[in-house]
Amino acid sequence: MPLARSVSVSSLPGLDEWGGPGAPENVVLFEVAWEVANKVGGIYTVLQTKARVTADEWGESYVLVGPYVESSVRTQVELLEPPQPALRRTLAAMNAQGCKVHFGRWLIEGSPAVVLLDVGATSWSLERWKGELWESCAIGVPWYDREANDAVLFGFLVAWFLGEFAAQSEERPFIVGHFHEWLAGLGLVLSRARRLPVATIFTTHATLLGRYLCAGSVDFYNNLQSFDVDKEAGERQIYHRYCLERAAAHCAHVLTTVSHVTAAEAEHLLKRKPDLVTPNGLNVRKFSAMHEFQNLHAQSKARVQEFVRGHFYGHLDFDLDKTLFFFIAGRYEFSNKGADIFLEALARLNYLLRVNGSEVTVVAFFIMPARTNNFNVESLKGQAVRKQLWDTANAVKEKFGKKLYESLLVGNLPDMNKMLDREDFTMMKRAIFATQRQSFPPVCTHNMLDDATDPILTTIRRIGLFNSSNDRVKIIFHPEFLSSTSPLLPVDYEEFVRGCHLGVFPSYYEPWGYTPAECTVMGIPSVSTNLSGFGCFMEEHIADPSAYEPAPAHRPAQPHRAPLRPARLEVPGQVLHVRPADGAGQGLSRELHLRAPRGCGRFPVPPPRLGAAVARAVAALEPPAQRRGGGREVRRGGGGGQGPGQHPPAPQLSPTAPQGPGQHPPAPQLSPTAPQGPGQHPPAPPLSPTAPQGPGQHPPAPQLSPTAPQGPGQHPPAPQLSPTAPQRQGHPTLPHSPPS
Repeated sequence: MPLARSVSVSSLPGLDEWGGPGAPENVVLFEVAWEVANKVGGIYTVLQTKARVTADEWGESYVLVGPYVESSVRTQVELLEPPQPALRRTLAAMNAQGCKVHFGRWLIEGSPAVVLLDVGATSWSLERWKGELWESCAIGVPWYDREANDAVLFGFLVAWFLGEFAAQSEERPFIVGHFHEWLAGLGLVLSRARRLPVATIFTTHATLLGRYLCAGSVDFYNNLQSFDVDKEAGERQIYHRYCLERAAAHCAHVLTTVSHVTAAEAEHLLKRKPDLVTPNGLNVRKFSAMHEFQNLHAQSKARVQEFVRGHFYGHLDFDLDKTLFFFIAGRYEFSNKGADIFLEALARLNYLLRVNGSEVTVVAFFIMPARTNNFNVESLKGQAVRKQLWDTANAVKEKFGKKLYESLLVGNLPDMNKMLDREDFTMMKRAIFATQRQSFPPVCTHNMLDDATDPILTTIRRIGLFNSSNDRVKIIFHPEFLSSTSPLLPVDYEEFVRGCHLGVFPSYYEPWGYTPAECTVMGIPSVSTNLSGFGCFMEEHIADPSAYEPAPAHRPAQPHRAPLRPARLEVPGQVLHVRPADGAGQGLSRELHLRAPRGCGRFPVPPPRLGAAVARAVAALEPPAQRRGGGREVRRGGGGGQGPGQHPPAPQLSPTAPQGPGQHPPAPQLSPTAPQGPGQHPPAPPLSPTAPQGPGQHPPAPQLSPTAPQGPGQHPPAPQLSPTAPQRQGHPTLPHSPPS
């Protein structure tokens, strides 16, 4: 078919215009990806958003090729007979030889044609195809890697399909194969190895090794040029996957990627510079409701609020009109997607909101799919209780309205004492009794299979955000993709995003980042970083990105890229700053600081565990003159003695053993080598368990340091302060008042 020039390609610089005199007539485009009608990651969104434009441009010559997944096909694909004779003969030939190949229409905008290959039906050929892969490409795949085994089966089926289609075509077509990611890359490698008449394009959306390196807390961007790629892939037991990805990148006629960040990554890790950078796009017409943004936001927010009412039943002690909904969504990669930064920021935000007595409440959603076995019973019960309360209120309202109508009908004002009878009060009391809850609202909406080792739940336990009544920041972890058919939160992702107030995506490794782009086109503010492809794209295409708030959050320093302003998350009275730590070679170190209200200065936030720790932190911020006993100063250092009549200072306590309110501090650890002078008090029992005291003996006196001998009648010296716990500069140590 002749190719027509369209908007989708006219914006790419350096690309020849379509429809020239030498343009071929019989061109067929096969786009191959594991995410075709199979929602796994961001490539699913890539294919879904470009399908309408590509189908309009190519017509029936555009076919998507993916795996056959029964659960997805039932709801997303309409199975049909192929309209093209060559495609019909190809499917019949493959099915006759034991394969299961299906043709249909993907039920998305544009309704593109799809060919789905059943990987499980050909698993009997796995070992034979692994042997052929080793003989032709010298790549071995271990038996235990199920994902790599699926990639082998899928790659051989794709190569078989392309070769069969070329053989079954009456006129020799010009076949273009566009392959996405390493899971589909083996089909490209085999097409070149078998010399099939296919022009190949390979698009890497993220390098496999880069994803693993960033997840392992490696200073990735500062050492990108110095990685021993074979060694790093072997240590992480992904060498066979890395070989498949690198082979596809080198065998492709054209290598593309989605951002300049990923282009530099591919050049150093895959050892080939991409030929073209094609940023991902969105179907903006789908979201074009400029005058309806506020109305859609109000409608979607009401549905999210209904879920929150049921989830926090019994502890709904905050005003939903003063509640902000934040969220983070994407693949479950704890540090790569920035969930670690988000949780730390929420802990500090919770501290500030509590200290300032703010009436604002923040509900933070984590939408990241993880391994679960079912919904949490407590979460389902909350929605059932909410529905029961709604039904009770409606029943009472109907009875009240009927009595009010009858009273007004006869011309009398209603007697409020007779509007509700005893049965109505009993019904309402039962409904109120059902809302009583002794435990906190659940953090996770599902039953996790690895609850003890899950990184999000482990971090929540560490920072102590358990959705208690005192917390101003609530957390809801929804380890499943959103769906309008869910019995728990029946909204799709688009509606959920419209109902929130802010999307937070402080990613460390994000080749593109669809989530902040989707927030942008739906009118929702978002926080991104200059290490994501979308953040870099906005930096390059906005004249003054620092003038916008929130600006892209600056994570580690990036080579050859000017640092951006830190992100600002504004809450009444305080601003959250995210900035990198100073010092060379510390690109991965992040430091979160909080700017308190005017007059308090800048200070690192103490741990979110409140109580005595917060009391000490607040006391440390006060001027010395306002403290209890602030007129007395204590000289620091182990050799400093106390003046007459002064009490010794409290010993420096270990941070790992916090004292509860009302407890006495532990006795200081004294040196056992100091001799006692004559006339002194009897010694206290030694702290060492190897020197027991006999019956009737006096306990020995505490042994003092030989560097500070005491004379008769002198006060004991101040205990030695730990050198590993320095005192805060500018604030003397508070003297310890003896117990009354």
